[in-house]
Amino acid sequence: MPCGQPESGGAAAPARYVLGVDVGSTAVKCHVYDRAAAVRGSSCRKVESLYPHPGWVELDPEVLWSQFIGVIKEAVQAAGLHMRQVAGLGISTQRATFITWHRKTGKPFHNFISWQDLRSAELVNSWNRSLLLKVIHVIFTILHFLTGNDRYLAPSFLTFSTHQTSMKLSWVFKNIPEADEAAKKNNCCFGTVDTWLLYKLTKGSVYATDYSNASSTGIFEPFTKCWNPTLSNLLSIPMSVYPPVKDTSFSFGSADSEIFGVPVPIMSLVADQQSAMFGECCFLPGDVKLTMGTGGFWNINTGGNLYASKRDLYPLIGWKIGDEVVYITEGCMSDIGNAIKWAQDINLFTNVDETAEMARSIVDSQGVCFVPGFQVSANDPYLCASFMGLKPTTSRSHLVRAILESVAFRADGGVSNNSFVMQMTSDLINKKIEKPANTDMSSLGAAFLAGLASGLWTDKEQLKKLRRIEAVFEPQKDLEEYRPAMDTWKQAVKRSLHW
Repeated sequence: MPCGQPESGGAAAPARYVLGVDVGSTAVKCHVYDRAAAVRGSSCRKVESLYPHPGWVELDPEVLWSQFIGVIKEAVQAAGLHMRQVAGLGISTQRATFITWHRKTGKPFHNFISWQDLRSAELVNSWNRSLLLKVIHVIFTILHFLTGNDRYLAPSFLTFSTHQTSMKLSWVFKNIPEADEAAKKNNCCFGTVDTWLLYKLTKGSVYATDYSNASSTGIFEPFTKCWNPTLSNLLSIPMSVYPPVKDTSFSFGSADSEIFGVPVPIMSLVADQQSAMFGECCFLPGDVKLTMGTGGFWNINTGGNLYASKRDLYPLIGWKIGDEVVYITEGCMSDIGNAIKWAQDINLFTNVDETAEMARSIVDSQGVCFVPGFQVSANDPYLCASFMGLKPTTSRSHLVRAILESVAFRADGGVSNNSFVMQMTSDLINKKIEKPANTDMSSLGAAFLAGLASGLWTDKEQLKKLRRIEAVFEPQKDLEEYRPAMDTWKQAVKRSLHW
């Protein structure tokens, strides 16, 4: 269904426009942007996840393809435009969700395996406890000590996660014989969502990904900017399955004219969090972007320097445009949005807009803690979701406040449309937070990148002038005021681990 209406007026003007499509975990959205970065038309469709087995999360590739094409056509129609007026298409996609298919027939070997999928949990735990991984840690610790090169720092404390593509791709070749057999004959293609959509748009003539998506798989080496042969060999993943990696803002070719009636230029592929960062115009080293959607993400622009960290942060490539490569450091937690949606589904509140007022209507959560069972910072796929500290006097408001506090206590994300969490996050990090007027930053970032490649915009300085701020949150409370509640929440997390 269309989520926006076209502007009133007569015939479509001969101006140029760009499309920003965001293929997220819960919805596929498309916005049509003009030169002023104003939204002229929009459309969105809900993404339906499949749960074939406990812990498995999949997406039907053909359904996703249909939704993707549908929102583009609906958004352009809502804008009152013709596809001929589209200068470029930018595609932002959820990261680490992937599929494999036959190189000659284009037929998938399985559904998309979501970044939220836990089928590799046993494999992950086995590797993380293995002697081989301990040996790898020792070798790279020594190399880092001797050389001082940060390239050896990340492997020195390498641990695997169910979020990463690497273990799930290894699982595919161990458990799907057709994929394994095709890979042995160099007939297997691997791709994240962007690669699959590009392949479909071009009727199989273009097979590629970009640096932001590649670096988010956990198989791509950001220091060398190449697929990691050592890791692939360890996990028995054939190097032949990986796509070529291109710039983020780049002419990838055109959508086949049979799809939209005219060939539409595909001018950017970008991972959703990196796209949101670009949409926020976080172009300078030290700029920080907070996102809260299905997952919560904290991204720091580190410029041309790639930093490895031991504190649950990891280095990624933000984007590559020509000779410019921008690196970021990221921290994340998954399924924040799903926790809030669950609370709504069980009628703790009717509308998400109510939650901030409910949280403010009480002094505190009365000792109630909420622990989302979705891998907080402990990297534990067996963490259980739980409410703790319930009392006879506990009300819906206490439960809602506990859920919102759990978002902010994770020092990550900030529900952009929830003023309570935004203010609390500002207090906790003791920094000013700017809330953009346009909260669909992934779509905007993809459009910005496509617009640069197509010539609609000339440079990033021009993009900065198009940025609009809706609200600013300044720190109002001292961190110590939250300390008792934070300590109680951390205790609750410890009791929920390894369920």
